[in-house]
Amino acid sequence: MSQAVLILWVILLVVTVLLLPLIVTLLHRTWVASRNIERYFKEMLEAGLGIAGNTEHIKALDDTISVAGGMLEVAGKIDQNANTIKGALGDRAVKIKAK
Repeated sequence: MSQAVLILWVILLVVTVLLLPLIVTLLHRTWVASRNIERYFKEMLEAGLGIAGNTEHIKALDDTISVAGGMLEVAGKIDQNANTIKGALGDRAVKIKAK
C-alpha cells in the first residue's frame, strides 16, 4: 500500500471518529423531535375530536332558530286574532248593556 493511500485512510478514520458523536447526537435529536411531533399530533387529534363533539349541536340550534321564527309568526297571528275576538266581544258586551 502506498504512503498516500495510508494517509487518506488515517485522515478518513480520524474524521469518522471525530464526527461520529456529532452524527449520533443529531440523529438522537431528530428522533426526539419526531416523537414530540407525534405526541403533538395525538393531542391535536384529541382536541379536534373534542371541538367536533362540542360543535355538532350547532345544527340543532340552527333548526331551533328556524322553528322559533315560524313560532313568532304564528304568535303574531294569534295575537291579531285575539285582538279581533276582544273587539268583537267588547262590541257585543256594549250592545248587551245598551239593551
